[in-house]
Amino acid sequence: MPDRGDVRAVKASPRGDSQVQVEAVPPREGAGPGEVVAGFLEAITSDDANFATARTYLTPEMSKKWRPETGTTVLSKAPDPGPARSGGRDNPGIDVPLLGRQIAEVDAQRAYQAVAPTDYRRTIHLSQYETAGGKAEWRIDNLPPGLVLGASDFQRSHRSVNKYYFAAGRNTVVADPVFIRQRIDPVTRMDPVTQSVKALLDGPTDWLKPVVESPFPEGTALKKGTTSLRFDDRNTLKVPLNKYASGVSRSQCNKMAAQILFTLKDLSATRVDEVQLQRANGGPLCGLRSGQEEAYSPDHSATRAGNQYFVDSKGRLAVLPDDAKGEPDVVLGPLGTGAVPLTLVAVARDESTAAAVSTDHRQLYVASITSDVVQDPPVVQSAGKTPEQRLSAPSWDGRGDLWIADRNPGDPALLRFAGGAGPPRRVVVAGLDGARIESLRVSSDGTRIALLLTDGKKTTLQIGRVERRDDKGDTLVSVADLRPVTPQLETVTAVSWAGPSRLVVVGKEAGGVQQVRYIRTDGSSSPDAVLQGVNSVKSVAASDDPNRPLVAHSEEDGIVRLPAAANWQTVVTEGSSPVYPG
Repeated sequence: MPDRGDVRAVKASPRGDSQVQVEAVPPREGAGPGEVVAGFLEAITSDDANFATARTYLTPEMSKKWRPETGTTVLSKAPDPGPARSGGRDNPGIDVPLLGRQIAEVDAQRAYQAVAPTDYRRTIHLSQYETAGGKAEWRIDNLPPGLVLGASDFQRSHRSVNKYYFAAGRNTVVADPVFIRQRIDPVTRMDPVTQSVKALLDGPTDWLKPVVESPFPEGTALKKGTTSLRFDDRNTLKVPLNKYASGVSRSQCNKMAAQILFTLKDLSATRVDEVQLQRANGGPLCGLRSGQEEAYSPDHSATRAGNQYFVDSKGRLAVLPDDAKGEPDVVLGPLGTGAVPLTLVAVARDESTAAAVSTDHRQLYVASITSDVVQDPPVVQSAGKTPEQRLSAPSWDGRGDLWIADRNPGDPALLRFAGGAGPPRRVVVAGLDGARIESLRVSSDGTRIALLLTDGKKTTLQIGRVERRDDKGDTLVSVADLRPVTPQLETVTAVSWAGPSRLVVVGKEAGGVQQVRYIRTDGSSSPDAVLQGVNSVKSVAASDDPNRPLVAHSEEDGIVRLPAAANWQTVVTEGSSPVYPG
């Protein structure tokens, strides 16, 4: 270290891309079958334009047939080529097996779906192909469709983005998560912003499509030849559309622009102050400034206070203090008196009403929490023999409807109270296959429901689509197309929505310890999603606002809270059932 001389300012070197990038390398002359397969598997992890280098490992015929954009198989680790073997007299050439453990599938719509880890075994076939120089070289002439990537390579090259569509018949948006390339898409050569807008215009994924709609007219796409959307010096994004969008009204166009603004929020490196949509001839359609899209947010009509509620040691509904030194305040009305001791609660999203289950789990009460009123009779009672066989925790959706499950083995039911009032209506759930609904949480947009399903001793988390149809003036509601969210977890004990397409989950893997982790509704998660520092968690609550702290009930520490960039803090030593509105 120098110990004398002047201090001088120097220019720092330009900061490079911190993300690892793979440079694809073509096959060497005379490479054997195993080397060809290994080189191909390495080449498909790159961002090479149209996977040009990866195609040099294929025969010309196979290169023309191969469509990497048709989907991606995600394995827990990079695919492992097994020992090569002769294809035999009826199958000349060499077969090389691809081995691994599959954990997810990504379809042509870019939709990710986690699957229970299963053995993966497919075959790559190679034959000798005569090159232009007259030499016979081993090349791949048959392989599995799409791409096959290990989880680390997939996470390095892809990122999750929420597209947004409107809930059917409503002016509120619904998130539709998909995966795009981190950098330039090898096939379309589009940057992440353009990929996201294109994915939005392509329409909702098949799973969400029955319950959402898009104001973009059918056939709307980016103007032909558009591979990059540029920002001007005022952070305005101009989006040129084709002829199908040219005749839309101003109100319809504003909703279209709002969809784009919501979608681009997930690209944290991209600041969008305004979106301007353009006709095919370059003329303006409409513009929407950042912030105006919030009129279509699922909670735009509710209060933004985001109070945290819990059940205190006397069975009363109370509001958690802002800091650990404050004292909780019980709510107004009968739910704050303790006349009927409570155990499980849910507060309506406008924070004017709450629903609570009695300590024996037999009765459900609904009452105002903003004024002193007389306690009404319970809106429903369960005939289950034990508390575990009676009522679950209730949940409010963004439409003002109240949901609860009666776990009575003799007459199990998912019940919905329109507007939070009786009578209860049964909701048909397709695909339960004998499983019992242990707990539930409905999304703020009312189109999706998270269900904890118990089958024997195992409790799993599944997401269902909430479908509504009109029947002679009456609304019939059902839950369809259940799909697993945490197939890697042996059991799940608690769940809460933590944003438009994210959940916070309490569970554990087979032979593992309890985890509190964030996970997306498609089953994907980031490497840093597991939260440390809290044990024996019984319940958990998160807000749709990512700036609000996570709250949990720990048997060891009481009601604890996790503020941003801080550690868990005990707020109340005695209490249970912490909840945010919803």
